[in-house]
Amino acid sequence: MLKGKNIVIIGGTSGIGLASAKHMINLGANVLVTGKADQHIIMAKEELKENAEILDLDATLEGTAETALLRCESSFGQVNGLFHVAGGSGRSHGDGPLENLSLEGWNYTLHLNLTSLMLSNRAMVKYLLEKKSAGAILNLGSVLARHPSPKYFSTHAYAAAKAAIEGFSTSIAAYYANQSIRVNVICPGLITTPMANRAANDPLIQSFVNTKQPLDLGRMGTPEDISGLACLLLSDQSKFITGQCIAVDGGWGISEGQYGKQ
Repeated sequence: MLKGKNIVIIGGTSGIGLASAKHMINLGANVLVTGKADQHIIMAKEELKENAEILDLDATLEGTAETALLRCESSFGQVNGLFHVAGGSGRSHGDGPLENLSLEGWNYTLHLNLTSLMLSNRAMVKYLLEKKSAGAILNLGSVLARHPSPKYFSTHAYAAAKAAIEGFSTSIAAYYANQSIRVNVICPGLITTPMANRAANDPLIQSFVNTKQPLDLGRMGTPEDISGLACLLLSDQSKFITGQCIAVDGGWGISEGQYGKQ
């Protein structure tokens, strides 16, 4: 499906990004992934060896995406697609219910999730326009943008950032469609990633998730549940799809979810 494609993944050294990188390579792509220097980048270097390159870069810094694109082109050839995965929780910095939300938590969360994505998308659009080439951008949203869960997942800055990603992505999809630049969003439910350790280790949240995400006997999703759609949306098999925000949530958005006794 991806034979001959060269793809940059911003935030590809763990979780959804790493699973997608492996899946893309298996489908024929060359992949360059970025991540911060930590245990995840060490693990990624062990798992991604052929047809892959890994750079220690901070997604929130201006110039990171440009560096990644140029390095990918130098190593593999012209870049065809960008998958922005980088982001995360601002809970430890003060994100939470609005009455408790600190300005630091708000700014940190939006910078990590929304500003970093704007920077990478801007770099990719400029790159494709300079090349006069078609290409695909894929962004990672969240089911919480449209379907809040107030009891266990009340991080309002995070929800705002992920909702903004949908608006931003559909807006640029409309603007650049006549340049054959496609932009889509995947909106995952609760997935087993490092960010989800709090939920994964809480029996009450797990009981809730089993009914909120009832597909496949009720469970948290895996990064591999996301990677298949990511590969499709960055391939030519989706060349007539743009401006779409697609949930991969195990039924979260259509289910009530049941609370256990505390």
